[in-house]
Amino acid sequence: MKKTILDVKGMHCASCSTVINRALDKTEGVTKANVNLTTHKATVEYDHNKIDTKGLINVIKNKGYEASESSNVMDHDHEHTSLRKNFYISLIFSIPVFILGMFFMKNPIPFQDYIMWVLATPVQFFIAGSMYKSAFNALKGKTANMDTLVVMGTSAAYFYSVFAVLTGLGYVYFEASAVLITIVIFGRMLEAKARGKTSEAIGKLIGLKPKTATVVRKGKEIKIKIDDVKVGDIIIVKPGEKIPVDGKIIEGNSSIDESMVTGESIPIEKKKNDLVIGATINKHGTFKFKATKVGANTTLAQIIKLVEDAQGNKAPIQRFADTVSMYFVPAVLAIAITTFIVWYVVVGSAFDFALIASVAVLVIACPCALGLATPTAIMVGTGKGANKGILIKGGEALETAHKIKSVVLDKTGTVTKGQPEVTDLVNVGKTTKKQLLTIAGSIEKGSEHSLAEAIVAKAKKEKIKFKKVKAFKAIPGKGISASIGTKKYRFGNAKLMKENKVNISKHRNVIQKMENEGKTVMVLAENKRIIGLIGVMDTIKETSPLAVKELQKMKIKVYLITGDNERTAKAIAKQAGINHVFAEVLPKDKANYVKKLQKEGKVAMVGDGINDAPALAQADIGIAMGSGTDVAMETGDIVLMKDDLADVVKSLRLSKMTMSKIRQNMFWALFYNTLGIPVAAGLLYPVTGWLLNPMLAGAAMGLSSVSVVSNSLLLKLKRL
Repeated sequence: MKKTILDVKGMHCASCSTVINRALDKTEGVTKANVNLTTHKATVEYDHNKIDTKGLINVIKNKGYEASESSNVMDHDHEHTSLRKNFYISLIFSIPVFILGMFFMKNPIPFQDYIMWVLATPVQFFIAGSMYKSAFNALKGKTANMDTLVVMGTSAAYFYSVFAVLTGLGYVYFEASAVLITIVIFGRMLEAKARGKTSEAIGKLIGLKPKTATVVRKGKEIKIKIDDVKVGDIIIVKPGEKIPVDGKIIEGNSSIDESMVTGESIPIEKKKNDLVIGATINKHGTFKFKATKVGANTTLAQIIKLVEDAQGNKAPIQRFADTVSMYFVPAVLAIAITTFIVWYVVVGSAFDFALIASVAVLVIACPCALGLATPTAIMVGTGKGANKGILIKGGEALETAHKIKSVVLDKTGTVTKGQPEVTDLVNVGKTTKKQLLTIAGSIEKGSEHSLAEAIVAKAKKEKIKFKKVKAFKAIPGKGISASIGTKKYRFGNAKLMKENKVNISKHRNVIQKMENEGKTVMVLAENKRIIGLIGVMDTIKETSPLAVKELQKMKIKVYLITGDNERTAKAIAKQAGINHVFAEVLPKDKANYVKKLQKEGKVAMVGDGINDAPALAQADIGIAMGSGTDVAMETGDIVLMKDDLADVVKSLRLSKMTMSKIRQNMFWALFYNTLGIPVAAGLLYPVTGWLLNPMLAGAAMGLSSVSVVSNSLLLKLKRL
């Protein structure tokens, strides 16, 4: 199976995208197609043994639209510039036609009708030429689109006016057709501009990509293009420069602003062996790093791809709009014809009266607003998320997230920091805390255990000078023994002390208290005498309790799931404010716990994206926290670039806000058409004398699309 993205030109409304989508879906070899009106792109999954990219492009062309392989850039600026040029040309011809038609009706100037005919013709066939082509191609494909409605409406007014000029019978409506086309072009110009704003998040991400890198080759520093950087290259980064690609620091240290990728506002301190992300900004120091990921494999490239995919995917709610749009244009054509027949044949009104009413119906009934309702909101929502380091993989994830009833949190690395820390130093007798840490740190310096790392890190932080250790011996599952000078030390758990007949009964209460708090207690003995206790614990992140509280305020049940023993799990849960705990759960069994909770409603699983993969896949929404690791990006429906539980709350809020915008857009789009079509058809005329002018209908149609896009853009102003 292959996947390709195609740029599609000529789409103006929901029925356009629906027509192309249906044609692709029916094509042999295509397994999935998604045509996005907002991005003007078609994402197609297909069997390359049955059809190729050229064949897919031909399918789209046969429906009257232009298609090409995607440039991966949404060129709304080019579209907007082209429409703006056409609008101004159209305006130059339409204004005099409008003035003559509206203000010189009773006292016409010589050859007025002929002058109007000459001025209206370039607008009708040059400016609206692409509309005629689109409508004709749609007719060939046995479908109808927005251009069909505009072409039929304006052609009826134009050709009736030509007939009136040549025969001298009836009024001319050149101003109606010319101004109507101008208004339609104007509406599309505004829409293109607004659509460009909805997709600017992608543009910003692409703009972050550095252009050059300073690499060391053959002992010399040379500046090369970013595309020429290879894995393994040694790169030098100076203060204020962007880091070109992903890599690992091999020399030097600095603080790095990663806000543009992770959303983390505070610069991160980096030293030797730390990872750096391409496109982030080096603040102070100069350092060298080895490139580990280049081109499409960098974190930034993966983020751009994720956001593009998300903005190209449809939310389930979009299917409703697609279904309505599919039948909408044919229904409007039928209503317009019925309007003409009723007024002209049944009621016996003048021909031009019936014509104008039917033209107004054709023009006002554009389903553009309905088609833009969902994708514009999704684009703004996913773009806003990306700017905050929250990557949402598609419309379906965005739509499901607001229905979540339970959130299951993995303990290590999600609620906690994932790195044990020394929390307690209990000195016994004459031994000081500094002496205790000096002895423990010196002994543990030779160990590779995670608890040893915590003690050594604490000693280094306190600027302890380590002593020379002899006779080091690791005792698996119990601890270590070693000598410093003439003294022999044992450092480990109660089992180690019992085996060596070290009495810990005097300290049992202190040990029990620390263990009840979820801490691992290590006892340090000098020969047979206890000289201190050290408590080590994977501490919770500062933001975890507040995030849990916010989730509970949203009426969401929060569960902690861990492989740790129940005592440790409950201690961590208590600190974080979590009421429900699943302890001693193996990674492979986590998915079963998620499955049980799904009987009560939608479940989100939050984990680091590595050992939690089965549970993330089982959940209705998998939220991967992993600082943008490859596995996290592949596994989660939502990826949090920061390891911050607060972003889980933000992602669920973003989902609620986006869905609210989609519903608002859907309501107004449907309300507008439900109200507009009867008014245009002249339903109120017998009672009020109101008859909608086609020019006003055109303006209303354009404004409806712009209002939907503008409403979606208001999402940018919302606080998460």
